[in-house]
Amino acid sequence: MLQAAFARHPKIAALLAGFLSATGFAPLNLWPVALLCLAALIILVLQAPDRRAAFLRGWLFGVGHFTLGLNWIAHAFTFQDSMPHWFGYGAVVLLSLYLAVYPGFATLAAWWLRRRFALSPLAFLFLFAACWTATEFLRATLFTGFAWNPLGVVLLPTGAAIAATVIGTYGLGALVILAAGALMLAVHGQARLGGLIAAPLLLLALLGWLAPAPPTPAGAPRIRVVQPNIGQDEKYSVEAEYRNFAKLSTLSGKPRPAPRLIFWPEAAIPAYLDLEPDWRARLAGLLGPGDLLMTGADKVYFKAVEENGILVNKLAGANNSVWIVTPQATIAGRYSKAHLVPYGEYLPMRHILEPIGLSRLVPGDADFWPGPGPQSLTLPATLGRPSLKMGVQICYEIIFSGQVVDAGNRPDFLFNPSNDAWFGSWGPVQHLAQARLRALEEGIPIIRATPTGVSAVIDARGQVVRSLGLNRAGYLESGLPPALSPTLFARFGNILSVLFALLLLGAAIATRHRSR
Repeated sequence: MLQAAFARHPKIAALLAGFLSATGFAPLNLWPVALLCLAALIILVLQAPDRRAAFLRGWLFGVGHFTLGLNWIAHAFTFQDSMPHWFGYGAVVLLSLYLAVYPGFATLAAWWLRRRFALSPLAFLFLFAACWTATEFLRATLFTGFAWNPLGVVLLPTGAAIAATVIGTYGLGALVILAAGALMLAVHGQARLGGLIAAPLLLLALLGWLAPAPPTPAGAPRIRVVQPNIGQDEKYSVEAEYRNFAKLSTLSGKPRPAPRLIFWPEAAIPAYLDLEPDWRARLAGLLGPGDLLMTGADKVYFKAVEENGILVNKLAGANNSVWIVTPQATIAGRYSKAHLVPYGEYLPMRHILEPIGLSRLVPGDADFWPGPGPQSLTLPATLGRPSLKMGVQICYEIIFSGQVVDAGNRPDFLFNPSNDAWFGSWGPVQHLAQARLRALEEGIPIIRATPTGVSAVIDARGQVVRSLGLNRAGYLESGLPPALSPTLFARFGNILSVLFALLLLGAAIATRHRSR
């Protein structure tokens, strides 16, 4: 009956299945629904009469999938008066129409190769998983990449996500396809075959539950993560500057004899710390003798411009940076965001788009400039706290698998300051889920500080040790979770995802004539 319904209305079925599949992501985490919807997609592609139908069914699935999953983007447009607020919903749809091309190409490639080589449904399943891995990697790479909500995220609640330590996030996406394929094979009357595929996935889930991160030792460095609950409407208000600073300073707590690492969110203060010693002194006054403050603030660059015969300095560009401030009011290090958000932190084709009234979503006349990429910053040792290496990934950067750590200078932990106040209720929890995958892949704890949530301390197995929910002011205090030995993925990166896709291709060839 189900297959007959698909055959009568395949386009509607593909669009609806894609839409419902996005409920597998946070905040709903309905991963069984996602698996059922992907099983429906596999059946629809197997039934496709030609190449056009195969592509269209994958594309329509993607349109529904991304439209629901990325609905939070519309919320960002309500904070920028230079952009039409109503366009936020159009932006979600337009972006989804583009992103849907990638699952469309996955279904087209799998369908065409199945017809070309007369593959069995089992071989098609292996092939489709490989094609999905390839196209999802391309989605994260081409045109600066948009890696949000990779399919493997839906495995986080199951424990099977531990496979990311070997095959990475894009390999996890293939496992999701295989799990959905096990359901598809059951529908095709091949329950035993489906069980053979599902069994190793169940073992992975069990392994994930039985392999927690080691506990935080009693003598671990103390950390304090501040979430001031400062909304986007207050962030750039001059009138609210002192009130905002008071929130940050109060939540940072009183200086103590024991040293602390204090973490503030992305762009937490409206200061140019290398140019404003008064601001550095202000921050240093919050610190005890062994404390360090990690805070987001811009680094700006000026250029001399002649106006009416007089040279004046005008803002040329900026870095979105994290600064390490010492109790002596000095700067112990700085990291600048490398993977910028197009239309958020810089406006592509500015000379064309600006004259028609469009601007970037972050207020300001000059674009942000990218930093050099992943770096490990050395935090100076103090009495009672050893020297530590800190990696930084600011906001959006954390979603890019295999691109978050300086492999030649491995850090002890990652700091992921973010400003998710833009993104409604769905975006922040999805962002947190992707940060958890980075911790799992790299075997490194991650500290997230956001102005409105979700701030969190994540251990090296991707589990949330402490968190502060949305729209709450508060702080998190704990010991710094320990890092694990480098995982296989940390050592070799996304080449392991590629090798896994090739292994699936080999499995497709080996089983091409079975169960036909």
